Amino acid sequence: MNIHEYQAKAILKEYDVHVLNGFHISDEKEIEKKARKIETDIAVVKAQVHAGGRGKAGGVKLVKSLTEAIEVSNNLFGKILVTHQTGPTGTVVRQLYIEEGCDIKKEYYLSFVLDRAAGQIAIITSQEGGMDIEEIAEKSPKKLFTIRIDPALGLVDYQIKLIINALNLPIEVHDKMKTTLNGMYKCYLEKDCTMIEINPLVLTNNNEIIALDAKMNFDDNALFRQPEIEALRDIYEEDPKEVEASKHGLSYITLDGSIGCMVNGAGLAMATMDSIKFAGGSPSNFLDVGGSASSENVTNAFNIILSDSKVKGIFVNIFGGIMKCDIIAKGIVEATNIVHPKVPIVVRLEGTNEELGKKVLTESGLDIYTADSMDEGGRLIVELSKKGEH
Repeated sequence: MNIHEYQAKAILKEYDVHVLNGFHISDEKEIEKKARKIETDIAVVKAQVHAGGRGKAGGVKLVKSLTEAIEVSNNLFGKILVTHQTGPTGTVVRQLYIEEGCDIKKEYYLSFVLDRAAGQIAIITSQEGGMDIEEIAEKSPKKLFTIRIDPALGLVDYQIKLIINALNLPIEVHDKMKTTLNGMYKCYLEKDCTMIEINPLVLTNNNEIIALDAKMNFDDNALFRQPEIEALRDIYEEDPKEVEASKHGLSYITLDGSIGCMVNGAGLAMATMDSIKFAGGSPSNFLDVGGSASSENVTNAFNIILSDSKVKGIFVNIFGGIMKCDIIAKGIVEATNIVHPKVPIVVRLEGTNEELGKKVLTESGLDIYTADSMDEGGRLIVELSKKGEH
C-alpha cells in the first residue's frame, strides 16, 4: 500500500525525521486559507498523487508570493497529471500540499528498502539526490552506496558512520544524520514498511538535514495490525478493479495484455502468465482466488476480469488441493450462467476430484473449453482469443 507525501512526512516527523512545515489541501475552498499560513518567502505547491515523476510533469511548482501560490494551486487542483508512471490517461489531482521553502546547500538520496534476496533491509544512498534513482543506477552505479542491516543486530553505529562518510557530510550534521537514520529504521520496523524513500534529503545552509520529499510503501499482509496506516489509503489513486477485488478477498493486479487469468495460488498464477506469454499471448491480469474459493468468489472474479475491455479470453487454471476441482467447476458453471461472458473460456483442472470437475464442465452444456495441462491451456486460449471465438 502507498500513501501520499504529506502523510509520509507526518509519520516520519513522529520518528524525529526533520520535515518542513506544510499544509494539506483536500478542498479547493481551502487554498487561500492554507496558503496564508506559509511564513517563508518562497514555498512549494505539490500535487499529491502516488505516481512518480510529478515534478517533471508540472505537479511540483516553486512559488514566491501568496498570489502566485493561490494561482498555481487553483491551476493544479483538479488537473489531470500525466507522468511516466500514470500512463497516457494520467491521474486527477484531488489533493495538494503547500510547503514552506528552505535554503538548499546540497541534495542527497536516501532510502530503506526490502532486499528479498538477502532477507534484509538495505539502505541505499547517493550524493546525487533529486534525480531518478533508476537513471543513476543505470548510468552511474558507482554513485550508489548500499549497506544491508542484519536483522539480529539492527542498524549499528559503524554502518551509520559508513553512510555519513559515503555522503561526505560535514561534521556539524553527523549527529542529525544519525538521528534521521535511526528514526527511519525504527519507523520501517514499527510500521511494517517495504520502502521509505527520501529524494531529495537536503543539507541546508543552516546545517539542517531535512526530508524534502518522502514516499512510503507498506506490506499489505501486515495492514491488519496497522489500522492507522490502512486508514490512510486513497482508493482514488488505485486501479478500480484492484479496489473491487480487495473487497472480495481476491488478489488482483492489472496488466497490459488481453488474456484474463483466474488461478489459485500466487506461484501457479506466475507460471500461468508465463505459459500465456510462451504461447504468444499476453496476460491482462494477475488474479489469485485463493485456496478456498467459492462459487461467489469465482463469479466476482469473472466480473472483475471482464470489466477490462481489453480482455479477449479467460484462462482458468486450478490445482485442486484443499479446494476440490468439482467445487471449482460448479462455481465456474454458476458464474458463467450469471455473467454470460462473450469471450472464450479455457479451464484446466488438476488435483483433487479433477475427473468430477471435468465432468461437471462437460455436462453443463456451456461453451467452455478444457485442457489437460497448463501449456495446452495457454496455447488454446491464445489461439481462441486471436480468432475471436467463444
